[in-house]
Amino acid sequence: MLNLQWLQELTEKHSADLQAQVQAFTLKGKPFDSALRPSTMGVVNLSPDSWYRESVCLNADMAIQRGRRLHAEGADLIDIGAESTLLQAGRVDAAGQNGALLPVVRALSSEGILVSVETYHPAVTEACLKAGAAVLNLTGAAEAETLYRMVADHEAGVIICYVQGANVREVDSIHLAEDHTQTLLDYFNRQVDLATAAGVKRIWIDPGMGFYYKNLQDSAERVRYQVTTLLNTFRLRKLGWPVCHALPHAFEYFGDEVRSAESFFAVAALLGKTDLLRTHEIPKILGVIRSMAVL
Repeated sequence: MLNLQWLQELTEKHSADLQAQVQAFTLKGKPFDSALRPSTMGVVNLSPDSWYRESVCLNADMAIQRGRRLHAEGADLIDIGAESTLLQAGRVDAAGQNGALLPVVRALSSEGILVSVETYHPAVTEACLKAGAAVLNLTGAAEAETLYRMVADHEAGVIICYVQGANVREVDSIHLAEDHTQTLLDYFNRQVDLATAAGVKRIWIDPGMGFYYKNLQDSAERVRYQVTTLLNTFRLRKLGWPVCHALPHAFEYFGDEVRSAESFFAVAALLGKTDLLRTHEIPKILGVIRSMAVL
């Protein structure tokens, strides 16, 4: 059971990492400085296969309206994806993704709303950056150097997701070492070196907890993995870059109240010093952030 003793043991074991500072930067004129406050990223799903029904938008007009609402609610970034990461979801090729994404990216970015695009396709990345996307939410490792150069050329930012394979759709299980955080550190150290060598100056790292893994279907095992990863976030910050987390869910425990799950996981994320929280529930998560800030 998670308790104060567990937290004490974690912080004492890795006390040297607790004071690690991460880069602050400006993205299209907007500052991101987690020393002042954590940032939030709202979600727009253009895939009908996405499970979080409240975020699914079946056409560009719906997606634009949702993006505007998330922005008005206080989201710092709007993350848009055209292909669900669920194993059974339909694949969407680059042309299909561009057809869905580009009208939304153009509309929101023209209004000064910062847009992040979730993809691993170079053709989608290039087209969306040209259309005004501020961030690439990179869910693949293949062709990473090419994608990093695109990000640098457009003076954009990148969220580097942990992926054990070419891209998230090619992975259905995850191998977990005894200290998974050390595995993450090794992976991100290599990827950050590639990104900075390509000229990228705005980076978040993301342990990839929002992806589907077949071998984590046992609910208790999955939640233990998720909460442990969230609480160990501060150890990743010694790489010098802010950490992004897609807030997870626990259907088996929350039942009909699953829309409240992200608020619970946000507490663990903030205790672990997460810098950017990706959420479907912006008002709820901002309430958690404000509440924890006064404690």
